[in-house]
Order: sequence, then structure tokens, then C-alpha cells
Amino acid sequence: QVQLVESGGGLVQAGGSLRLSCTVSGRTFSSYVVGWFRQAPGKEREFVAAISRSGGTTYYLDSVKGRFTIARDNAENTAYLQMNSLIPEDTAVYYCAATFKGWGYRSLNTYDYWGQGTQVTVSS
Repeated sequence: QVQLVESGGGLVQAGGSLRLSCTVSGRTFSSYVVGWFRQAPGKEREFVAAISRSGGTTYYLDSVKGRFTIARDNAENTAYLQMNSLIPEDTAVYYCAATFKGWGYRSLNTYDYWGQGTQVTVSS
């Protein structure tokens, strides 16, 4: 049984920072590509960032490039999303997800396992 648990969400003022964590248990963490997605009220869930198994390749939504950084620590079975210069439009529930697949990292359908989500609220 693979489990993903997010943490680190909260309320922050515009311009502030948060770091989300995603701890994965159940199988070898380094076997997974890890992605972060978000879902704002009334909107579809969207891709935010993804990181390859080794951590050497990363992918980002255009609107978060330069502000968000995805990273992973395979020894700690944890992935991170460092979010800087937050804006109110970043307000959403953030989900981490994991997949064994080697393609389609921007698509929800690629991912096999999901966490329960963590709320991020950015006030103006």
C-alpha cells in the first residue's frame, strides 16, 4: 500500500513563502516520479511541478517558474515544493502524486497515487 502525506500548508500574506512536504511510504521512493498539483475553488485540478526519480529533471507550470522549486530527498522518502513570492492566485488545495510511468508528467491521469491535499491560502 503506497501512501502519500502532505504537510506545510497554511495562511500567508502575498509575497510570503511556504514549503510543502510530501512523504511517501510503501514502496521504494526513488522508483517514483513525484508531481505537485493544485485545485482552486470552482476550478479543475492543475499541474504545478514534477521531478524525475533522481531529481535531476524538473518540470513547472509556466506561472510558477522562478517562484516555486520542486526537490526531493530519496534518503528521506520526501518531496518538497518551495513556494516563494506567493500571490493570491496561488490559493488552492495542493496535492502531491506519484507515478511509475515515464511520460506525461503534466497530466493527472499519469499518476497512480495521491495524497489527501493541504490548503494554501494567500491573502492580499
